[in-house]
Amino acid sequence: MPLVEPTPNLSATGQDAVERILAAAKNLFAESGFDAISMNAIAELAGVSKANVFHHFKSKNALYLEVLKTACSEPGSQIDQLGNGSGALIERLRDFSQSHLANILRDEKISRLVQRDLLENGPQRGKEFAEQVFGQNFARLVEILRTGQKKGELRKGIDPAMLATLLIGADVFFFQSREVLRHFPDVHFTDTPESYSAMLVDILLRGILPKP
Repeated sequence: MPLVEPTPNLSATGQDAVERILAAAKNLFAESGFDAISMNAIAELAGVSKANVFHHFKSKNALYLEVLKTACSEPGSQIDQLGNGSGALIERLRDFSQSHLANILRDEKISRLVQRDLLENGPQRGKEFAEQVFGQNFARLVEILRTGQKKGELRKGIDPAMLATLLIGADVFFFQSREVLRHFPDVHFTDTPESYSAMLVDILLRGILPKP
């Protein structure tokens, strides 16, 4: 049985409580991590009772995963735009890469929370994150790349899942390493993430070898 229950059809008051609980949990988890936060602290910050929190979320873990799923809604919209947009795939990928990286940098505390949790609890969290948080977005991205491949916009023989991993992984690396990279004299893109994304997509899709 999944740990995150679907949000029920709530009254306006109930929906408002859910939004306050999610906002409070996001702030507290991002600030201190999963283990350090109690449901009492979340209820107090949200201005609801602890019983109210458990009415909507059956456990702290369920609430935590729902916070992360909610944070993934914007990347999900960006992937939908990639799949439904017009124009050449390489241009749409460049736009997606820029918006994806911007989202990671904008929601910095949540991004750091996810990275920290995976480093400390990878064997436990990996399956949960894959199945309940990130999996749907990743599968959609892979399918878009596979469709582009079938249309001849990407080279045959490459693994769409590998390309998706490189796109996402390069953004995560930039987020993790930006404060080191900015001190390398040959790196000039740390303060212009959009330039990083444009160069990344260009290299991934055009390669590094000269044209014959």
